[in-house]
Amino acid sequence: MKKERVLLLLLGFSMFAGCALPQRADLAGVVTADQLTEPLWIRNGEPVIFEGEDWFPTDEVENLLAGEIYQAGTCRDVPFFIDKRDVRPFDRVYTRFDKNRYRAFEQ
Repeated sequence: MKKERVLLLLLGFSMFAGCALPQRADLAGVVTADQLTEPLWIRNGEPVIFEGEDWFPTDEVENLLAGEIYQAGTCRDVPFFIDKRDVRPFDRVYTRFDKNRYRAFEQ
């Protein structure tokens, strides 16, 4: 009888071994200003100036590998990039948002 109780108890504990407590719902998905990796001027929609043209940020963030882009210049101490497959006139320029994540800018 004692062995059955121990076995039942172990079985009960093993069912909950991989469970985690839920996170606080009021903080889930909230991004604070300290967590942003972009300069405020980009977040405010100000343009990158490239080849005498204004390029405005879009809401699109693309996944690009380092080998798929090249640095075309710098604006306000922020490097911007062009897709290696793109030719003049360029469709988009990009600024680095996070690792392998780039914000698209269009004219």
